[in-house]
Amino acid sequence: VFSSLIWRFAERCGAQFVGFFVSIILARLLSPDEYGTIALITVFTRILQVFVDSGLGNSLIQKKDADDTDFSTVFYTNIVFCTLLYSLVFFGAPLLAKFYNDMSLTPVVRALGLTILISGVKNVQQAYVSRNLMFKRFFFSTLGGTIAAAVIGVAMAYMGFGVWALVAQQVINLLIDTVILWMTVKWRPKLLFSFSRLKRLFSFGWKLLVSKLLDTVYADIRQLVIGKMYSPADLAFYTKAKQFPQLVINNLSTSIDSVLFPAMANVQNDKEHVKSMMRRSMQTSIYLIAPIMMGMAFVSKTLIRFVLTEKWIASTPFLVIFSITFMFQPLHTANLNAIKALGRSDLFLKLEIIKKIVGIIALLCTMWFGVMAMAYSLLVTNVISQIINTWPNKKLLNYSYIDQLKDIMPSILLSIFMGFSVSFIALIGLPDFVTLIIQCMAGICIYAAGSKIFRFDSFDYVWGLVMSILKINKKHEK
Repeated sequence: VFSSLIWRFAERCGAQFVGFFVSIILARLLSPDEYGTIALITVFTRILQVFVDSGLGNSLIQKKDADDTDFSTVFYTNIVFCTLLYSLVFFGAPLLAKFYNDMSLTPVVRALGLTILISGVKNVQQAYVSRNLMFKRFFFSTLGGTIAAAVIGVAMAYMGFGVWALVAQQVINLLIDTVILWMTVKWRPKLLFSFSRLKRLFSFGWKLLVSKLLDTVYADIRQLVIGKMYSPADLAFYTKAKQFPQLVINNLSTSIDSVLFPAMANVQNDKEHVKSMMRRSMQTSIYLIAPIMMGMAFVSKTLIRFVLTEKWIASTPFLVIFSITFMFQPLHTANLNAIKALGRSDLFLKLEIIKKIVGIIALLCTMWFGVMAMAYSLLVTNVISQIINTWPNKKLLNYSYIDQLKDIMPSILLSIFMGFSVSFIALIGLPDFVTLIIQCMAGICIYAAGSKIFRFDSFDYVWGLVMSILKINKKHEK
């Protein structure tokens, strides 16, 4: 599991950091309005991408005895379904463009919609890799697609292609990623299909499909409302601020998420083992993520000004809100993965419905008072969602919300103290780059010293893992 986590983390780091720096270059070359246009369309493609999986990918991972018949059945089902979805996108593009009073969106929507077809080809290979913990394959496919798309996207932006540079970057990234994955993974679909197998897989997967659909729509609904009620620039400031904390979450929390589910599924009959894995993953993730999120929140203005220039300074308050919100992502991830691994997709769906009802109510109450009010509602709904996600595990694993808070709160409190301390360095008046460097170094020292003084278990655990890796490398060198 740890070996898989290392490869998954390396893959996410490589892809996210390349993508992040490319996005910085593109943000300097393109206007906030152009970024806002793509952010708006991407919302719809992300929602449709949920149907690509149909929950069947997770069903293949969760099923103990999945064979070639199961995988081939899901593969052919995805191909047919994705073709129908893209037809819907192609013919529905003019309606979407008319809704936002911009008919130039039509070809852009149709082009971005190609990612749905490509994902349909990739999905089962992805499930095969996850099920067998072959995450090394993801490293090569994702990094290859990201680098190639980065070169093409930046080149097109320099040549003045505007919004099409962003379109090309997304489509080419996924296309090359899929091609490399097919070249490196030996599984191929066979002439096998079973409606009875599909029915059994779908009986587990449809609940995860609906849950994921609710989660995706809810996560993006604020962007849809902002795009309709406010300006593209407002949407760009909102989405660009989210990108900074997402860089960390997509690297660490997503890596743990993708490895933790199949690992828990393998020991689903041993609840104490599941609880132990859940607790360790949550504590370790929070210990690593909390100082980064709090540091980002306390140096947000300097960070935005240095990385994106003064024209993006309006993103600063959004960055603070997203940093606090995403800090608790490992708590959600660990609890939901435990519920999925235990085969309780019914509970998973119920939780998602309850959380989304709460979130929609909060959105309806704040959407009339500006983008900032909508962002602040995330903080309130995040706390409520924590309580909802942890509630079933009080009974399933004897691990309540209060117990979980006790496990993660020391790391969070130390992170807040660290962030508050380094924020005063900005008052010296040094150049932004120098200020950020000093703040990062000071933050690391304060957090490491505090961990040692208060004898954090997660510090010892992470340090032990690092030492183990170094010892293994030394043995290989010898």
